[in-house]
Amino acid sequence: MRVLIVLGTSAGGVGRHVQGLVALLTGAGYHVMVAAPASVAEAFGLAENATVFPVEVSDRPHPLRDARAVRELAALAAGADVVHAHGLRAGALAVLATARSGTPVVTTLHNAAPSGLLTGVVYAGLERVVARGSRVVLGVSADLVQRMDALGAPHTALAVVPAPPRRLPSGDRYTVHGELGLDARTSLGVVLARLAPQKGLDLLLDAHRDLLDLDLVTVVAGDGPLRARLQARIDAERLPVRLLGVRDDVADLLAAADVVVSSAVWEGQPVGLQEALHAGAAIVATDVGGTHAVVGDAAILVPGGDPVSLSRAIRDVVTHGGVRDDLRSKAVERAGELPSEAEALAAAEAAYALARSGS
Repeated sequence: MRVLIVLGTSAGGVGRHVQGLVALLTGAGYHVMVAAPASVAEAFGLAENATVFPVEVSDRPHPLRDARAVRELAALAAGADVVHAHGLRAGALAVLATARSGTPVVTTLHNAAPSGLLTGVVYAGLERVVARGSRVVLGVSADLVQRMDALGAPHTALAVVPAPPRRLPSGDRYTVHGELGLDARTSLGVVLARLAPQKGLDLLLDAHRDLLDLDLVTVVAGDGPLRARLQARIDAERLPVRLLGVRDDVADLLAAADVVVSSAVWEGQPVGLQEALHAGAAIVATDVGGTHAVVGDAAILVPGGDPVSLSRAIRDVVTHGGVRDDLRSKAVERAGELPSEAEALAAAEAAYALARSGS
């Protein structure tokens, strides 16, 4: 069976998901082609398990570039049994590209709608194209699935994203504290997040204004476009938050954490929280998107956009060992329930079969 994967610009989660899916499909005997920007294909090593065709699918509309992408995708889709597009823009272009060939399209939606007025209008139009033209639409969170149901998509389901493999720490709590220049008695908060609007890091800083009386330092592992602005605010308000940039010792940070925090505005199936569950961490997170579906009862969930609730939950975990230990125990149990690669492959195969059936 020939599968054409279509992927646009990606800086992280979507690219890693496609990377894993391509490897799974190839390992199961599928002939996999990938249409993606050359830089994305190279960044995620997609050529290792698939035949890659450079197609510029960007994250913003561009009439000439989009028209060229549709033509290129149409030629590739004519030689495929199913097209699996990742992201709304990629899905819309794939639907337009298969209008003549009739090759069935499966679209996986990975992100929520943008908040801007103009971008919101454009996004709504793309949603209608995807809902009406895809045989199957998968969403990484229930709200995305419900949105596609409301727009009349013929078949929808929750996407199955396999949990990342557990990474074992190489150092203990004291080693991590020493490397960070912290006293062993100082509580450590850890955030795994790209420094981008979706991750709600201003909310994290708001919450820390109410935690200055605690001996608590929170470190953020990740980088992104908001780094300079966030650092300026941290400096101006003298907040005990450190932006560490991209780290290769995430397992060590999670193992040393007294609390792991997610202040996101929206999440699909957050990989960082899955890693925190594997590490047996005590988690506090905003109850947005698919977060609850990932963590279950192995976290304290607070309303999105509420810094008071977030600070109170962090304080509760940091100052009460019993609360912290209970969450850690629940995290270990929940980690064993996360989706496996075999389940993700089976879900993709089911979506392809449904799309090809035409029913």
